[in-house]
Amino acid sequence: MTNMFSTMTISTHGMRAQGERVRVIAQNLANADTAPLKPGDDPYVRQVITFKNEMDKASGEKLVQVDEVKKVDKEQFITKYMPDHPAADDQGYVKMPNVNMLIEMTDMREAQRSYEANLGMVEQSRDMMMRTIDMLR
Repeated sequence: MTNMFSTMTISTHGMRAQGERVRVIAQNLANADTAPLKPGDDPYVRQVITFKNEMDKASGEKLVQVDEVKKVDKEQFITKYMPDHPAADDQGYVKMPNVNMLIEMTDMREAQRSYEANLGMVEQSRDMMMRTIDMLR
């Protein structure tokens, strides 16, 4: 029974980590077209999330945790010709965020599938516990 609880704990930590990943991706998508307010300012910078394994002293299991949310290289900004924009430079170009919608949607899909896989493990562990309890009655 203890191993099943450990399995559920590991999976729920995985779900939590993937949920945080989805939040970061959603933030990137929401700011994909956010331009700076003044010339020379930087636009929104794409963020990525990294994970790490951390030993849980109570259970003795290695659990996934969010390591950090960091900004990606600022040098990859896209320039867009918008001469009427307040942040346009002398040539009429505005620096736009380094967010690629295709990459973000692919990452979102991967996070969703990982979340669903962890959820499936929780459901299977619960079903196994319920069957065991039924057998013991």
